[in-house]
Amino acid sequence: MNRLVIVANRVPNPRERGATAGGLAVALRDALARREALWFGWSGQTAETTEIEPREFRVGRITYATLDLGREDYRRYYQGFSNASLWPTLHYRLGLVQFSRDDLAGYRRVNAAFAEALAPLLRPDDTIWAHDFHLFPFGAELRRLGCRQRIGFFLHVPFPPAALFWALPQAEALLADLAAYDVIGVQSEDDAINLRGALAAIGKEEAVSRVAAFPIGIEAESFTALAEKAMVKRETERFQQSLVGRSLIIGVDRLDYTKGLPQRFCGFGQLLARFPEHRSKVTYLQVAPVSRGDVAQYRALRRELDEWAGRINGQYAEPDWMPLRYMTRAVARPVLAGFMRLARIGLVTPLRDGMNLVAKEYVAAQDPEDPGVLVLSRFAGAVAQLPGALLVNPLDPDEIAEALDQALTMPREDRRARWEECVVSVRRDGAQAWCHDFLSRLEGANDA
Repeated sequence: MNRLVIVANRVPNPRERGATAGGLAVALRDALARREALWFGWSGQTAETTEIEPREFRVGRITYATLDLGREDYRRYYQGFSNASLWPTLHYRLGLVQFSRDDLAGYRRVNAAFAEALAPLLRPDDTIWAHDFHLFPFGAELRRLGCRQRIGFFLHVPFPPAALFWALPQAEALLADLAAYDVIGVQSEDDAINLRGALAAIGKEEAVSRVAAFPIGIEAESFTALAEKAMVKRETERFQQSLVGRSLIIGVDRLDYTKGLPQRFCGFGQLLARFPEHRSKVTYLQVAPVSRGDVAQYRALRRELDEWAGRINGQYAEPDWMPLRYMTRAVARPVLAGFMRLARIGLVTPLRDGMNLVAKEYVAAQDPEDPGVLVLSRFAGAVAQLPGALLVNPLDPDEIAEALDQALTMPREDRRARWEECVVSVRRDGAQAWCHDFLSRLEGANDA
């Protein structure tokens, strides 16, 4: 089997295992275990200038090749165009877009540097798989260097309707770059329709046929086992004791404005205001590790959530009951799995999300005999695969409150029926199936 080359903005630490490894590393674990692989990208470190030659080291069958980014390139490519321009555009948030041509130039400069550093490491029969919005131009840069290997691209975040994407300056050139890839994968059929429309609008009809939806999944059985084992761990037992028999609502998200956290806090506040019978009987735990804490918008979001938490707890807390527990530090994956299994409700309400694997993890973590209920934003890509979830519009706090009340009062038989509707696809359409489907399409792309 030929070598698989994974290219991503950030190369994972190979010493991190299932408990702490990033989502992409977990999703690709099966594919990487079956063949020789090279994982290439940014080291996560900065230097005076971007390195030209990558540092290589090998762990098992995987070779890791990393570059340090120059501080100016980091600011322009990562903080600037990737996160201040592309991220809000792709998440339908034009009002938050901050564009500068210098940032775009830095974005393109880093993509070209990545291609120039990777090209000498490639073998003629390699299969190359680039990941996410940081690397729109990467395939085109490899083609300019004469690389003829099969190159696939997967976008982990949403792709908006063409009319919205055109609002991003020089959007047409970015779309033209995408046409260099042999397969262009997105999370949902809605995203595929949007991207095909955008490509067709600039005359890239051939590329339209290369766009397809490949919904990413999780290792469901492994996560279920993790949750089951966590139930006898000290952290889970302590947490369960602290609830004193109260129902638990859990949310797990990066601290990001796309996740709908202020609206979610407001919805929980509305639950306590409109359905007073739940006061002192339910606790909401929100885990939201700080993300991009050096960006002003994220610092403002954190202040807003601090204010919401203080307002809700100040209004409704009792001497022996804190309604909202809010954490901005990371919690280890096995511990979270146990907390999810304890929770009567998984609350997942992004304003827009490519997929949202937390929703699938919550389903996988449940006790089949007494499962909880998933309350899910209708704007998450996972909606199509989780038919038993209670769907809400995250912009309507009252709708969130009503769904929480419905979930808290739902009989066990109804909860089991809804969970069974969800768990079938979570188990069937897992990470292994996602890797297999994408790579089968990519490695057969030029066989016709």
